[in-house]
Amino acid sequence: MNLNIDNFKINENSKVYIIAEIGINHNGDIEIAKDLIKVAKNAGCNAVKFQKRTPELAVPEAQWNEMKETPWGSLTYLDYKKKIEFNIDQYKLLLDFSKKNNITMFASCWDELSVETMNELSLPAFKLASASLTDKKTIDAMIKTNRPIIISTGMSTENEIDKTVDYLDDYEFAILHSTSSYPCNIEELNLNMIKTLKQKYPQKIIGYSGHEVGIPTTIAAVALGARIIERHITLDRTMWGTDQAASIEPHGLGILVNHIRAVENSLGTGVKKVYDSEFSPRSKLRKYKSLN
Repeated sequence: MNLNIDNFKINENSKVYIIAEIGINHNGDIEIAKDLIKVAKNAGCNAVKFQKRTPELAVPEAQWNEMKETPWGSLTYLDYKKKIEFNIDQYKLLLDFSKKNNITMFASCWDELSVETMNELSLPAFKLASASLTDKKTIDAMIKTNRPIIISTGMSTENEIDKTVDYLDDYEFAILHSTSSYPCNIEELNLNMIKTLKQKYPQKIIGYSGHEVGIPTTIAAVALGARIIERHITLDRTMWGTDQAASIEPHGLGILVNHIRAVENSLGTGVKKVYDSEFSPRSKLRKYKSLN
């Protein structure tokens, strides 16, 4: 049971794979995107992830002409989505920048054309967003790349998850538990679903994509067995954008990564042993050697 991303082998014995989700928190500004890549690298994350859409395919047609107030004025929802999309040349620059900073970059692609476009960059993996879990065309496009896939399961029923898992069959993929509200209420995180997925799909890597405020619950996900952790990041939670409030700022990201590493180091093997550090206290405090 392994998932290989850019020479990092994720399994039950590896370090937790930590993804900093930049998503669309760059607001179409490549310098902000670069700053967020540096934030993720400095915090000790393994990867950064962007979101790529073809707006005409990813946005339901009924929403195209809905008006939205943006920092660039009043725009239709379709024009707003176009405004914050990077083109392939900009993504090439970001990929080069990520490589120079020694951090892996890949993307969530929300439609089949976006998969084809981003595949020109030879990204090491793809993410199937929760919104696309039932999108056969996008799944097929990802399969054609022969790259590992990470699927998110927010806004999905167990039956929908089962069908996608069955469809992918023995393809190399991981499953992330998620709840798709931004920010998510603590009472709706349902972290025990991580254990459910591990029991149901023992041959797959199970992880967690969180959209809650704060970091303790994400750390709890590691204790429950998540081998991949994904959290949205931002330079400032007060910035404009729908995902900013559910994101982690630079200082908090560093704390999260450090705490994840501490928790994974503390879990041990589950086999009881007497440690060398206990022998001295044992000799001083243990009055009887045995009950027999």
